[in-house]
Amino acid sequence: MLQELRVTQTGTQILTGFLLTLAFQPRFAELDGYQRTLYLVLVAVAVLATILALAPVSLHRVLFRHQVKGRIVRVTDQLLRVTLIAVALVLTGTASLVADVVLGRAAGLIAGAVALVVVTLLGLALPLSARRAARRLPEPPTR
Repeated sequence: MLQELRVTQTGTQILTGFLLTLAFQPRFAELDGYQRTLYLVLVAVAVLATILALAPVSLHRVLFRHQVKGRIVRVTDQLLRVTLIAVALVLTGTASLVADVVLGRAAGLIAGAVALVVVTLLGLALPLSARRAARRLPEPPTR
């Protein structure tokens, strides 16, 4: 779980930083209302994802050495699940926004839809399928 948090924290921080810099680019003034709204929603969700990814650090610091490791792990697991959903939404929306700006609205909608399908398949369907397959495996022998 710690390695997952490290990767997620770094990724959300980089993605949020990238989005925050866009407003200061010369072409930003050329965005239409839809693109600006999508951008602001993406910034808000990216900031939320970053906060969610950092929350387990504070939780661990506050509860360290209080003999509540199980609680820390459960809450961190829940926070990480919500973080991954937020990251999936930001990735999908960012693909849509970039394609919209570069290629037009139809391409943006298609890019967003494709990204959503891919992130759903790899981020949800694949892990659930792997979990079902793992449950069907025989129990390893005990010593």
